[in-house]
Amino acid sequence: MSYGLDIDQLRTFIAIAELGSFTRAADAVNRTQSAVSMQMRRLEERVGQALFTRDGRQSRLTDSGYRLQDYARRMIRLNDETLTAFAEPELLGRVRLGLPDDYAERLLPQVLAGFACINPTVEVVVECTGSIGVSEKVRRDELDLGIVTSCGDLNGFGDIVRRERLYWVGPESRCIHDEETVRLALGHETCAWRSLAINTLSRVGRSCRVAYTSGSAAAITSAVAAGLAIAVVPESALRPGLRILDARDGFPDLPPANIALIRAPNAVDATHDALHDHIAAAIGNLPMRAAAE
Repeated sequence: MSYGLDIDQLRTFIAIAELGSFTRAADAVNRTQSAVSMQMRRLEERVGQALFTRDGRQSRLTDSGYRLQDYARRMIRLNDETLTAFAEPELLGRVRLGLPDDYAERLLPQVLAGFACINPTVEVVVECTGSIGVSEKVRRDELDLGIVTSCGDLNGFGDIVRRERLYWVGPESRCIHDEETVRLALGHETCAWRSLAINTLSRVGRSCRVAYTSGSAAAITSAVAAGLAIAVVPESALRPGLRILDARDGFPDLPPANIALIRAPNAVDATHDALHDHIAAAIGNLPMRAAAE
């Protein structure tokens, strides 16, 4: 008899893949480490392939693990969309959503496509700007919902729903990371990853200078792909033409990025509830309020 894949096991698998650790994933999915290990043993038995390999303290995906990753995300998303479709009546209305463009390119299509299938009569108005700008507009009720990088206490204003690895990236076809002074492509002075990149390189004694500044993540990754500079990007912003750099290239590991879902004080309609819950299910890899527990 053939048995299907377990959605809870797939959620845990994705958490490990994105956090790089069974221990951190156990915290994220609210399970013990032994329970997470058991889940992965059963998943590996079900697919008949090893999914992880140890690399020091990190758990890295095998080739089979990388193959499963996309299938797992799609299965989880379809599962959540199906449950939402049968739980919610048809809605009417308009929701204003803000987020930075580095999240928009990869996260937004899957969010809106799934939401539109379930709620075809809800209009979603999207504004792409930096996390600080999105946060300010949500607080002023100029936007209803926001997806932002969280660098501190949300003060009950939202929840961290996703945690992603941050990567150093350079051009795929050139070795500018070997230059004595690292040229960086970064966001504006208010960008948390700007100071993170500079301070991290300073701690390991690498000379650097900001060669390219932009508030657009697409512009930054294009500058990197063209060989102008090195940048720091989250996993969801990786794209062809970029090469991931690590300690072997002289670039230390970076702390993960926390992605928060925030909500305006007056965004209390059923349409706001629907999109809020759909976003959390579609992009989230953490339980709601996990960071506060």
